[in-house]
Amino acid sequence: MKIKNYIATIMACLFTLPAMAQLGEERHNLAVGVNVGMNMNKADFSPQIKQQSHMGMEFGLTARYMSEKYFKMMCGIQAEINYTQRGWKENIEDGSENTYSRTMNYIEIPLLAHLAFGKDALDKGMKFFVNAGPQIGFFLSEEEKMSDNWDPTYRPNGVVQQYGKMTENKFDYGILGGLGVELSTKAGHFLLEGRYYYGLADFWGSSKKDDFGRSGHTYMGVRLTYLFDITK
Repeated sequence: MKIKNYIATIMACLFTLPAMAQLGEERHNLAVGVNVGMNMNKADFSPQIKQQSHMGMEFGLTARYMSEKYFKMMCGIQAEINYTQRGWKENIEDGSENTYSRTMNYIEIPLLAHLAFGKDALDKGMKFFVNAGPQIGFFLSEEEKMSDNWDPTYRPNGVVQQYGKMTENKFDYGILGGLGVELSTKAGHFLLEGRYYYGLADFWGSSKKDDFGRSGHTYMGVRLTYLFDITK
């Protein structure tokens, strides 16, 4: 299945969840709140560049609508708008003690299917959940950081075209998935989640005449989210 068809299928599933409420026990639970987290970023390059994880922060707003319940599984849709830091940090082993990292700032918008197992969303207690769906991102800015003794002349793999090469494609898209646990109390819902993102877009040109055939974002992250109910 082509990538565009795959994303279209996910989007269709997300938008039909509320319409399928008659198949299960209906819910009309809307909750909104805030989230904050940290991402361990890398970039997927071809030709490859040896890297370490590059830490970046993330924070934003979350809205979740729970539409139905099937036995012990609750189904809904979760949408977010986040500010996030991506990028990469190179693992340079040429004996020069050079260091290099790049921080890339984005606004990202995930639209996720939300499946929860355990206590009802309206009940106090613990439940586990899965999030999955597409995510789009819009590039804001970037910053390179190099050591004072910077000299890229001698690199074992000879790949130096990335230095000083600024972002060319400012629209990003990819697939996001997460696993987590939620605690519901009188004060609201507290969620702890681990996530993985794989970018399908390249932030540099990837034609045969370009330096890189692949330049996409990937990250693993952890986040805390607080939600409070608007409707039950």
